[in-house]
Amino acid sequence: QADVVESGGGLVQPGGSLRLPCTAPGRISSVYFMAWARQAPGKQRDLVASINNIGITYYADFVKGRFTISRDAAKKSVYLDMNSLNPEDTALYYCHITGPGESYWGQGIQVTVSS
Repeated sequence: QADVVESGGGLVQPGGSLRLPCTAPGRISSVYFMAWARQAPGKQRDLVASINNIGITYYADFVKGRFTISRDAAKKSVYLDMNSLNPEDTALYYCHITGPGESYWGQGIQVTVSS
């Protein structure tokens, strides 16, 4: 399950932007659902945004208007564009991808928003 490839995390100042790309394992036959979740220290993991195989998106209230999720079906990849970041967005971000009878989570990538 560690074959989900996440990238793009790091340290950014408040008000800044980051893009988180994620690619599904090569062995997955087709992708149904792609999402990003996050978990801050001492808190539960929360769904941030998702997109399904027909492009319907979902956003948590705490990121609406700031984050955008998109996908490249041919590359089996999903992207999370994060703008107007604030310190409360600091967390470990996880990519989640599902296919027919399959579910994969990435290992998580750190996003830190700090001046």
